[in-house]
Order: sequence, then structure tokens, then C-alpha cells
Amino acid sequence: VIVDPTTFTIGTQRFSMTIAEACSGLEGLGRVLAFTTVWLIYHRKENRFPQALLLVPCVLISVWLLNVARICAMILIGDAGAPTVALIGFHSQAGWIAFTGVAIAFSMATQELSWVRKAPAHAARPSGDPAQAGVETEAGEGLVRVSGESPATAAYLLPFLAILAASFVSKAASGYFEWLYPLRFLAAAVAIWFFRAELKKLNWRFGWLAPLTGAAIFLVWIASSWWSKEPQTSQLGTALAALAPSARFTWIAFRIAAATITVPIAEELAFRGFLARRLMNRDFDTVPFKSLTVLAMVISSAAFGAMHGRHWLEGIVAGLAFAGVLKWRGRIG
Repeated sequence: VIVDPTTFTIGTQRFSMTIAEACSGLEGLGRVLAFTTVWLIYHRKENRFPQALLLVPCVLISVWLLNVARICAMILIGDAGAPTVALIGFHSQAGWIAFTGVAIAFSMATQELSWVRKAPAHAARPSGDPAQAGVETEAGEGLVRVSGESPATAAYLLPFLAILAASFVSKAASGYFEWLYPLRFLAAAVAIWFFRAELKKLNWRFGWLAPLTGAAIFLVWIASSWWSKEPQTSQLGTALAALAPSARFTWIAFRIAAATITVPIAEELAFRGFLARRLMNRDFDTVPFKSLTVLAMVISSAAFGAMHGRHWLEGIVAGLAFAGVLKWRGRIG
């Protein structure tokens, strides 16, 4: 192992790297501290204090240790002969994977640990008492509500979360070319199929307004690049040309299928189907699409835009347009 504290360089004879400020782990600590703070404030009525606050230093220590593991893994990957994967794919995704894992563990702990979570109001009632507060069961489906959230939540969110999880894996294992991109399509397709019974309850009919709106959004999305004519470089063409014809065709087919089928369905379910209505009512699946409020449409569209990085403004416009069509027609198809 080679270590130079003066230049923040660490590695081996075959592969070494410099630890920059952005890679020091401080951003990860700040990110997870913000998440835990917001989570505890939002669920303040459900948790015991100060017991719940003891989870925060545990989370911070976990993130710090995982950043150490991330740096070690990067060195191992680079030393094994894949420096591009280490510095491009794994470097950018490992931090988000660690944050997501710790955030999920923390949220589960606040919900499941008896010394952190307050006893529900129905705990003292006899078993089978129909007056149990906050507990509902949907006949025939075995769905039990304990936290007050709709049992349909998973059906609307998991296809989108499956895409995010698959993107973590595929990007972390890639350099400049995301060769595992088909994993995103497969993950979303499995999630949608798994919840097909719940999703069949939605109205999937559609007319010409939706594709016309999509075409307009397409023009808005490319307008800035078309006007500026800024040169854009990409190694995608070179990477695809290096593949065998069958592999190239398969990758492109999965890329198109994801962009036109699974990603749009997952995004509409998550942002318009769930978030916009959840901002209005915990039982979001009982809210008619035609009843969407302007505030709910704006907030969900802002979140949709934020997900698109530097295209955040185009994303907000797209979200507002899609939400407007949904409200006007009253069906998610």
C-alpha cells in the first residue's frame, strides 16, 4: 500500500488515487444528517425522544465507515485492472448506494425498534377489536395498514425504486459505457408484473392528447441544446461499435424498451399517481385524478424536475404538462 498524507494519495503500485475534498466523506455525512433530521421531525409523534436521537450518531459512524470501505473497494477494483470502472462508475455510485442503505436501515429502525417507536394507540385493545385505531385490512388481499399509509403505496413506488436500484448496480459496474443497462428494464418489468393486480384497477385508456403533449415536451427539452449548438462529446457510439452485432442490437433494444415502456410507467406511477395525490391525502389511491390541486401538481413537478439534474427546468415543465393532462382526462393511461 502506498500512502502520501501530504498529497492525500493512497493506493498500490499498480493503482493509486488522490482523495479530493468532495470525496472525503463530508458530503455523505451532511446528506445523511439532513435526512435523519427531516425524518425525525416528520415522524416526531411516532417516536420516543431522546431515544430516537441516539440513532443519529450511529448513522453518522456507519456512513463514515462505509466511505472508508468505498475507498478501499475503489483501490481493489483499480488494482485488479479496471481503473475506469473504479474512477467513473463505482466512484460516483458507491456513495449513493451507502447513503441509500443507511437511510433505509435508519427508517426501518425508527419504525421497528420498540425502544424508539411509541406504542400505537390500539396496542392495549383486545385482539380482534374492530375499533383498533389506524389498523385496516383489505379483504382478500391480506394487506394490513399499521402506519396509516395506503396499502397500495408499494405498487406505485417500487417500479420506480427498482429502476433506481438497478441503475446503482449497472453504473457502479461500468466505466464510460453502461453495459448492464438492460438490468433497469428487467427490474422495472418484474416490479410492474408483481403488482399487476393492483395496477389493473387504474384506467389505462389513452387518447391523442398525451402523445401530442409528449411531442411538445420533446421539442422543449431539446430546444436549449439546439439553439446553443454546443458541441457534445460522447463515447457511446464508440462503445457500441466495439460490440458484436447481436450484443449491440440487444443493448439498443433494451434501451428503447426502457425509455418508452417501463421508465414512463414507473415515473407516472411514482410522481403523478402517488406523490401528487399523497400530498393531498394519505389514502392517495382514493383521490380522483381530476381532483388534483394546483399545489400538489407544482410540488410533484418540482420533485420530478429535480430528478433530472441539469435538465431540472425542462423536467418541471414536463411534470406540469403531464399532470395537467392527467387532471383534464382523469386517467393515468
